Amino acid sequence: MAAVRVVSVEIRAGDVVQVTRAASVQFISRPIIARVIRVRDDLITYHGWRWLDVYQLDAEGDAVERRTIYVQPAGLRVVGTRTESGPGRVPRARRTDAPADTRRMNK
Repeated sequence: MAAVRVVSVEIRAGDVVQVTRAASVQFISRPIIARVIRVRDDLITYHGWRWLDVYQLDAEGDAVERRTIYVQPAGLRVVGTRTESGPGRVPRARRTDAPADTRRMNK
């Protein structure tokens, strides 16, 4: 009989993960990309399962919905992590409708 190898995956706040059916049956037809807000260790679950608070991301990496999902971390694929040296995302520059020289005069 072949031995079964269990892979331990440590998911942390800031990780960007692909959630597919390998993580939970609710994602069979529509996988998502999500940024982990927190791992809900305060909730009791079955062995090998975790509740995660996440932001679902769109194709540009912007958060479009906050969700709480029930998954097997071993089925998640980490596609990005937050760096320890700074925030996870740099804010976009804001656009103004004023011409460039008008903005300088108002300062």
